[in-house]
Amino acid sequence: MSAAVRTALLLAAALLLPGCATLGENQRRQAVALAEAARPAALTCDREDACARPSPLRELGDRALAETAAQAAPRHYALLLEYGQDALVARINLIRSARESIEVQSFIYAEDDSGYFVMRELVAAARRGVRVRVLLDQMFSVENTRLAAALAGVHQNFELRLYNPTFNNAHTNYFQFAAGVVLRFRNFNQRMHNKLLLVDGVVGITGGRNYQDRYFDWDPEFNYRDRDILVAGPVGEAMRANFEAFWAHPRAVTAARLDDVGRQLLAHDGPPRTLEQIGLEQPAIKRPDRVEAVLAAADDAEALREGLAAHAIPVGRVDFLADLPDKHEGGRTRADASHGLRALIEGAREQVLLQTPYLVLSREARRMFRRMQRRPDAPEVVVSTNSLAATDAFPVYALSHKYKRTYLRELGFRIHEYKPFPLDAPIDVLATGALDQPPEERAEPPRAPNRAFGSARAETGSPSGPTSESTFAAVGSGARRGPLPLRSAGVRVGLHAKSLVIDRRVGIVGTHNFDPRSDNFNTESAVAIYDTAFVDALSAEIERDLQPENAWVVARRVQDWTPVVSDINYNLGKLFEALPLFDLWPVRYATSYEFVPGPDCAPAPPDTDLFRACYRPVGDFPEVDVPTKSIYTRILTAFGAGLAPIL
Repeated sequence: MSAAVRTALLLAAALLLPGCATLGENQRRQAVALAEAARPAALTCDREDACARPSPLRELGDRALAETAAQAAPRHYALLLEYGQDALVARINLIRSARESIEVQSFIYAEDDSGYFVMRELVAAARRGVRVRVLLDQMFSVENTRLAAALAGVHQNFELRLYNPTFNNAHTNYFQFAAGVVLRFRNFNQRMHNKLLLVDGVVGITGGRNYQDRYFDWDPEFNYRDRDILVAGPVGEAMRANFEAFWAHPRAVTAARLDDVGRQLLAHDGPPRTLEQIGLEQPAIKRPDRVEAVLAAADDAEALREGLAAHAIPVGRVDFLADLPDKHEGGRTRADASHGLRALIEGAREQVLLQTPYLVLSREARRMFRRMQRRPDAPEVVVSTNSLAATDAFPVYALSHKYKRTYLRELGFRIHEYKPFPLDAPIDVLATGALDQPPEERAEPPRAPNRAFGSARAETGSPSGPTSESTFAAVGSGARRGPLPLRSAGVRVGLHAKSLVIDRRVGIVGTHNFDPRSDNFNTESAVAIYDTAFVDALSAEIERDLQPENAWVVARRVQDWTPVVSDINYNLGKLFEALPLFDLWPVRYATSYEFVPGPDCAPAPPDTDLFRACYRPVGDFPEVDVPTKSIYTRILTAFGAGLAPIL
């Protein structure tokens, strides 16, 4: 695109986008001054520890540091947070336990029940004397600029910054989104995908979860099967150093300096006087009973000790693999997240156990797995990912579907696709609100167990028992309005965990999706732990998601054709797959298979006679209720293939 055309489009966008006039530098300074002048300094606590609440999770950090000093070697405690309710309770408890500082990073921060709830706790921590810094990626984090203006002046101990704001605004409307794609494509797609909650520099939580109801089992229709890891110990120093690099980067902009937030401050001569005015202290929370239940759990130190802290695994070496914001300026190093993860994977000798919501590999990753597959000691690669019925990213799945032959035949993957109604999933169904519907709207009476502190019930991380089939496949009807219509109604679950186990010697949990976006556009982070007990616990959780009741197996389609016809079909399919944009060959190499229980049957790999005897094909897109699903998916596959680098 020529400079003249780009300039013309930028001018047109400026004229067409309502309310998008930029502020001058003097106006921005005035807005910042108004916010700073409004910040109160008074504290609600006069104790040196900022009235921190007792916390067995926070105590893990002190214990780890003491043991590190005594042993002159790193000592940590690691806890997998599988249930959304556990992850939320742990966050609230740690925020309330903070004595000095809290750092928060997130890709998404929604203005819903969980978002308001956590933000209210962060503000309360600032008011009692804790330094709170919140850094959010701008793209999907601010809807209400008045709320951002209020937070800009809420307290001297609280600061909000937004990373890489589009057109220097906190909120991106439809027209700005389109203009960003056209005018600033690469910059627009460079997002901060990191997630972190770090308390006092000694206890951190990272993983797949953003701040939105569906990450904490609070959505009645669609929730994520996700995973966080709580790590306590000296690795907190590396986490804080990485946060500081982002916080100090020019792309991290103070909220008051953004044009739409600044206009709010200038128009009202400062931020709203009280948080009640913008709904933070008395928000329109749909389910206040859930908030009260989490607060009670977060303040019950003894229950937390038994339900979560007691199951933290003592470990030694912990590495924090993290990108720096310089990645977006072309300053990548061999120490960044993608390079670090690929180095670990390529060193595998026996097995790579990979879990990702989006099975779309970058060019570098495909080359790496091809090299590994050619080795005499090629490791087994087992993949847990989403089915079309479970995903909320339909175009990404379409692209993944395009390369199934490559993954199975050339890279040697064994692929398991997550079902939308898994029978054994770490989801607190009572918390979703789906069971609050009138009984006549349910297919059968629910039998959902309460999952408070559920992820810690199995000491080694093994499944804590199957969830009732009626819970997921029968309650509620709203799930039919999910990403794609399904044949059954219920509380739909989509996989969002990003984890890796290599040779049963190192376990990794983080934000990296092992896809082109994570490699080339997003900044990412991950925790790598070298400990047998932790690796066993993480492996058990991923293997839970591979079980027949939770996933379909993707394998080569069996056709009753002559060898000549079969070879022709295979080669034509391979040819179409190689085309950069179009892949309309109607007969796919692979399809999905369902396990059929029987006296002589057991789960088996696809290349065995037992598999052919005990599994039945269920189509390319099981459970999806779209009459023209094959055509629809292939159309998106054809046009989505060219978007591989950013999907």
